[in-house]
Amino acid sequence: MKKLLLLFVILFGISAKAQIPGSSMHCGYDFTSYLVLHVHEQGNEDNIKNLRVTVVDSLGRDLINVNNMYSWSNANKPLEFSLNYKIDDNNKRLAEGATATKERWFFPFAKDNYLLSVANTFKADNFSVKVEDTTGTYKPVIIQLYAYNMYVLCSNESRDAAMKFGRKMNKPLEIVLEKQ
Repeated sequence: MKKLLLLFVILFGISAKAQIPGSSMHCGYDFTSYLVLHVHEQGNEDNIKNLRVTVVDSLGRDLINVNNMYSWSNANKPLEFSLNYKIDDNNKRLAEGATATKERWFFPFAKDNYLLSVANTFKADNFSVKVEDTTGTYKPVIIQLYAYNMYVLCSNESRDAAMKFGRKMNKPLEIVLEKQ
């Protein structure tokens, strides 16, 4: 009977600890990080629209998200960035050029930039970003990725404290394109 009571107390203690804020809270972005890119030309801070931006391997080939290995969305497709977009009062996507009373960015942390959702286990250091202009106005470019390029949105205070030195986290990767 004593062993059963002890087991109950231990299990109850573990269960109670899981309910304490900060010990195991989750946020809407758990297990997900983002890569955010600010792609523009020299002297102009506006993002260049209608680019094809993909993650590539060391040989420059598009990285395929085999069985959601790299991202929780778009299984078995290339990892391709998309432009963030604005939403209206009812959380519906606004058409290009449309306005609303309470318009805001769908991903507020990304603002008017390209973004890609990746798993927290994504090894950014092993890959690069390839930017191609479908109109032929700009030269294509391949830029190496690094772990610090990832926006890790769900973290804790001890992780944040460990990252206080070095490069600033959650800052878009600047990519400057040259005209052909």
